[in-house]
Amino acid sequence: MSIKAFVVRLSNQITVKFLKTNPFTYAIDSTFTAEQHNQTMNQLDALKQLTTVVADTGDFKQLGQFQPQDATTNPSLILKAVQKADYQPLMQEQVTRFRGKPLDEVMDRLLVRFGCEILSLIPGRVSTEVDARLSFDTAATLARGERLIALYQAEGIAAERVLIKVAATWEGIVAAKEMERRGIHTNLTLLFSFCQAVACGQAKVQLISPFVGRIYDWYKKSAGAAWVEADQAGAKDPGVQSVREIYNHYKKFGIATEVMGASFRNIGQITALAGCDLLTISPELLAQLAASEAPFERALSAQDAQKMNLQPVQFDEAGFRFALNEDAMATEKLAEGIRAFAVDAVKLDQLMLAV
Repeated sequence: MSIKAFVVRLSNQITVKFLKTNPFTYAIDSTFTAEQHNQTMNQLDALKQLTTVVADTGDFKQLGQFQPQDATTNPSLILKAVQKADYQPLMQEQVTRFRGKPLDEVMDRLLVRFGCEILSLIPGRVSTEVDARLSFDTAATLARGERLIALYQAEGIAAERVLIKVAATWEGIVAAKEMERRGIHTNLTLLFSFCQAVACGQAKVQLISPFVGRIYDWYKKSAGAAWVEADQAGAKDPGVQSVREIYNHYKKFGIATEVMGASFRNIGQITALAGCDLLTISPELLAQLAASEAPFERALSAQDAQKMNLQPVQFDEAGFRFALNEDAMATEKLAEGIRAFAVDAVKLDQLMLAV
């Protein structure tokens, strides 16, 4: 006899019971825990009921066990992947095939090859990043974004399945705005401040990736011995608070840009953002979520945001640059992130030259 499910949602939790009788559904609110013969649904499956789960990895062979909707990559993740024995032949094949082409083109072809492999395993989109060394060059960023999309299309991948990742500098946001105008969807990354998010919303980019963990890292380091982890956990985490502020602003004012929390350090940060549009999560933390059955509740709601008493905000270039400068954390982490991605891009260049 087949087992069928019946769903009960009470207060902010959902329980799923599996029965050998005809199912019926009774729904009252939002969040999700589940049980099969008194067994609770794991946190990963529960999170998928509230938020689009995205895998943050270049190691596409890990994707199957977590079944994410989308996936994200960056230069550091690709560098890490190509140093593994499983992926070295892929890099060697791409470099050999396109030997003689400009090195930046060979890198883009390698990134697209990884993206195509990822897209063969997921139903949704992959994010592929423009070289961080172009973060302050609008024209070059636009050209690289267009080339990445053209390379994907040459492999039979529709543009709708690709997000071009661009650093959320003013120059990057301007480039992304033009890409969107041309039908290329973008993911604005290295986002640490409210002013970056507002400018991205004004540019009508497809998606932003505020970096929860790196914000947390800065405040923890800044506090030093005065930092008390328990006092800064969950909803009190500064990275979580940053994403919540952005999410509520977007939903309050009908901004269509998707919010995807990124760069997590622990599963508490993830569950504190349950209900966010998307969350991109490393395989290590996906595994921890899959292994945990602890219940959690919806943390973010568009309906709740629309009821908030918030004021509209806009930035021109001068206002954006001043607001970013006033935010020491965001200024430092943006610069640090660009430098780190640029270093890894150079290392990737060197590995390709050595083939």
